[in-house]
Amino acid sequence: MPLTRDFFDRPVVEVAPDLLGRTLLRNTPDGPITLRLTEVEAYDGETDPGSHAYRGRTARNAAMFGPPGHAYVYFIYGMWFSLNVVCGPEGEASGVLLRAGEILTGTPLAAGRRPKARSANELAKGPARLATALDIDRTLDSTDLCTGGAAPLSLLPGEPPAPERVRNGPRTGVGGDGADHPWRYWIADDPTVSPYRRHVPRNRRRATTAT
Repeated sequence: MPLTRDFFDRPVVEVAPDLLGRTLLRNTPDGPITLRLTEVEAYDGETDPGSHAYRGRTARNAAMFGPPGHAYVYFIYGMWFSLNVVCGPEGEASGVLLRAGEILTGTPLAAGRRPKARSANELAKGPARLATALDIDRTLDSTDLCTGGAAPLSLLPGEPPAPERVRNGPRTGVGGDGADHPWRYWIADDPTVSPYRRHVPRNRRRATTAT
C-alpha cells in the first residue's frame, strides 16, 4: 500500500527527512522500476525564496498549490525534468525535490535510459538523472502518488534509515535569502547521494568561464 495522504499533509521540513528510505514505484510502459530515496530537499512555498512558488501561482507551478501527495514535475535548463512531491495543506505550495536514490528493481530499464552512467550508483544520482532513469516528464505533473496499483507513480513505505544516519545541510545551488536553509537531507555514507554544489552567481560564472 502507498503512503497515505496524511503522511504528506504536514510541514515540508517534517516530510522531507521522513521520505528517506521510502520506495518510489514508477510503472513505465516497458515495466516497473523501484527506487529507494537517499537524498531530498525541502522547499517551503511562498515563504521560501528558493521555491518556485515564492512569487505566487503560475501555470508552471500550479501543481504545488494542489492537494498533498501529488507530483510536481518541472523542466529545467531547457534539458532536464525534476520530480517533486507536494506537501502541506492544499494551497500552501510546499514541496520536496527528490534528488537521488538507489534503483532496486528494473535496473536494465533505468540503465537503458542512462547509458552514460558508469555504475549502478550513478543511475539516479541527482534530480535530473533520477527523472531520466525513471522516464519522468511533464505528462506526470499532478499525478497522485497515494493511489498505488497500476498508477504511473506511487510512494511506498520502504525502510527508513536509523535517525543517526540522517544528515542535513544547505540546499544545492540555492542562492539569495534561502541559501543557508539546512533543508537538504540525505542518508550518510550512501554512494548514491549527489555531491553538494553551492550557488554560484551568474556574473561569477561568466568570469570563471572567461579565465
